[in-house]
Amino acid sequence: MNKYVFLFFSMALTFSTTGQESIYNELLEKHVTNSGLVDYALLKKKEHKLDRYLRYLNTTAPKAFWSENKSKAFWINAYNAYTLKLILKNYPITSILDVKKKEKTAWTIPFAFINQKAYTLDEIEHSILRKNYTDPRIHVGINCASISCPKLFNKAFTEQNIEDRLEQLMTEFINDASKNKITKDTVVVSSIFKWFLEDFTKTKPLKSYLNTFSKTKISAKTKIAYLPYDWGLNSK
Repeated sequence: MNKYVFLFFSMALTFSTTGQESIYNELLEKHVTNSGLVDYALLKKKEHKLDRYLRYLNTTAPKAFWSENKSKAFWINAYNAYTLKLILKNYPITSILDVKKKEKTAWTIPFAFINQKAYTLDEIEHSILRKNYTDPRIHVGINCASISCPKLFNKAFTEQNIEDRLEQLMTEFINDASKNKITKDTVVVSSIFKWFLEDFTKTKPLKSYLNTFSKTKISAKTKIAYLPYDWGLNSK
């Protein structure tokens, strides 16, 4: 392909992607609070805009020339957008655990279409994000629509912002006393750190990872316990 033709298509793709992210970003800014709670009732009225973004996802796939940050942002946005769609499709509900279809759960229903291929939320999380990116901060990027989940970020992730935003979200999550209780004498953290321990300990022990972000430093002698998970809907 002529290099100028290639450049044209690359630029067109960039503008298209930015435009679609803008639609999704606007929905998040208007219907998700700074603390990550979602006004599902109002978002339901704008579901057609979310569907427009999902149609974009269904005709797009990360390209080989995309940066790691661009691809990672794409898949995290896809996970969160389809989770919102799943809640809206079943709304009103009190928990994502209420979503079931022929004995499949919210995470095992193949309803998330990317480039005309159906994925489950589990496949996006485990077979793509966790498998392809050695980044435990993915767990504060994706959102399971639940109270105990790290908050849903009320802006779309982009190639430019994802690094700073994930760092910010992990810092906020670990220091959020409603999600992790870290004091001088006790450490009781989210069950996410137990379920995905291998992700957080690939390069350092869990205490060291927590200390990277925690305002209260954890001593080597302190034992770690885990909080029960609240699967109540993250509704405003």
